[in-house]
Amino acid sequence: MRHHGETAPTAPGATAPGTAASPAPVQSDWVTLHRLLPYLWQYKWRVIAAIVFMVGAKFANVGVPILLKTLVDAMSLKPGDPAALLVVPVGLLLAYGALRLSTSLFTELRELVFAKATQGAARSIALQTFEHLHALSLRFHLERQTGGMTRDIERGVRGIESLISFTLFNVVATLVEVVLVLSVLAIKFDAWFAWITLAALALYITFTVLVTEWRTQFRREANEFDSAAHSKAVDSLLNYETVKYFNNEGFEARRYDESLERLRRARLKSQTTLSVLNTGQQLIIAVGLVAMLWRATQGVVDGRMTLGDLVMVNAFMIQLYIPLNFLGVIYREIKQSLTDLDKMFTLMDKEREVADAPGAQPLAGLDQPTVRFEGVVFAYDPKGGRTILQGISFEIPAGKTVAVVGPSGSGKSTLARLLFRFYDIQQGRITIAGQEIRSVTQASVRQAIGIVPQDTVLFNDTVAYNIAYGRPGASQDEIESAARAARIHDFIASAPKGYATTVGERGLKLSGGEKQRVAIARTLLKNPPILIFDEATSALDSANERAIQAELQGVAQNKTTLVIAHRLSTVVDAHEILVMDTGRIIERGTHAQLLALGGRYASMWSLQQEGPPESPAAPSP
Repeated sequence: MRHHGETAPTAPGATAPGTAASPAPVQSDWVTLHRLLPYLWQYKWRVIAAIVFMVGAKFANVGVPILLKTLVDAMSLKPGDPAALLVVPVGLLLAYGALRLSTSLFTELRELVFAKATQGAARSIALQTFEHLHALSLRFHLERQTGGMTRDIERGVRGIESLISFTLFNVVATLVEVVLVLSVLAIKFDAWFAWITLAALALYITFTVLVTEWRTQFRREANEFDSAAHSKAVDSLLNYETVKYFNNEGFEARRYDESLERLRRARLKSQTTLSVLNTGQQLIIAVGLVAMLWRATQGVVDGRMTLGDLVMVNAFMIQLYIPLNFLGVIYREIKQSLTDLDKMFTLMDKEREVADAPGAQPLAGLDQPTVRFEGVVFAYDPKGGRTILQGISFEIPAGKTVAVVGPSGSGKSTLARLLFRFYDIQQGRITIAGQEIRSVTQASVRQAIGIVPQDTVLFNDTVAYNIAYGRPGASQDEIESAARAARIHDFIASAPKGYATTVGERGLKLSGGEKQRVAIARTLLKNPPILIFDEATSALDSANERAIQAELQGVAQNKTTLVIAHRLSTVVDAHEILVMDTGRIIERGTHAQLLALGGRYASMWSLQQEGPPESPAAPSP
């Protein structure tokens, strides 16, 4: 069986999502199969038809040796007998050819009918996994490794097709053929033929299962190192610029090579144990064949069997030998596919940390979207972690602007994450239009809010696509109007490809200021009733900052707006300014009131007036 080879290592069922270091419990193979069945049963008539064609193909296949025996026995006619010309070529040969054709025809019909079920099940599971991953909390996505996780999904989809094909059309089909052959041998000859065949088959299967189960640890180890190597490669390439900045190409290559070396050693162990498996399987098959042929030859010598019987027994053994020879490979492929599928189901089972309440309704009353934080206490790690917000309470009246300022680490950006409900708070309430956001659907909350984040990440697509992401389906005129409002239209129009210009991986072909203006444009295009500006102009030069600040103030008119800022000059017109420090609000009031107070805000204002701003503009490349 060595020439059949093995597929590339597939995802292990013993690693945490997207990583190779943290083992997770592996589900039973039967549990995995049971979870797969509902996806297939959506196409139950195709499944039934495929099984009928499979059984038909096996009946035709078993009929070939029987007809071959009749053909050989018919050749015992005397030379010159006219019946030889009439019976053998015209009757038996045509029937023999028809049976051979029927086997192939039924097999192809089976594949044709079942293809839609296989592809449909793979598509449904892959889509469900993708949707579930998007539904998981921000915490999961901050901890995951993209390369390993995408590898798991890719293998899982491929494993579905392999599992269905090998299980239904190889294992089950082989069992059907074995039952038919054993029945023919037991009925037509003595029971020893059936017992020899059954014993060889049982010994072969037992040996294959035991050795393959032993080999699974080496397969799983190879899978873990494969995922780790892939994750390191993807992570390094995604951070290409950082690698270059610190001249660490050699360091990254060494890290990748270490993973490849571990993978090489694991694959060598896997290949060595494969050789043991192959040798044992061939020995069992050889002994079984010799015993069967010895029994048949003895029967011919004793006159109990004809020459045609000997040919039939030999043909039966060859027909059984072929699928039996593949049984070891098939079993390994099934085990690998089950492991791959279990890995994807593990991702699907990942608990949603932030979930909609049962019966949650969409957010209503957005004509007056007042936002309130009431005694909010929050820690990213509730079990002993540092408390980020300590009893925060404030209100953003509908149509008004509230700004939050303070040093880094004071909890300003956490307010935006909580308002989007990326995390659930430990104490207190957050309400929009009087409705607690935990009691309404997450989708409706996020639909009502637009954000311009400090760290803008763009899709590796065109400028037009990235702006239109704020409202998919927007017209070109609407996209350009948003770009003009964000003061980026002229830059886009000056590019050779205009709005069809690609921005590169994570938008790295654009400068920091250009990326931020694209982010502003897509938020303007979304046009939500609630806006969050998280350092929205931090990457812009002074001239563009003043121009866009005026645009943002215009856009924020009659919208409920939360502004998070380091530069105090950008929030002087806010209806209320909150000064935060270590998770608490230490001052609040208008710009004039806070200056008159002479406290922390006044000190920050004085420092920024004397020196350069805290967040200087990022230079364009």
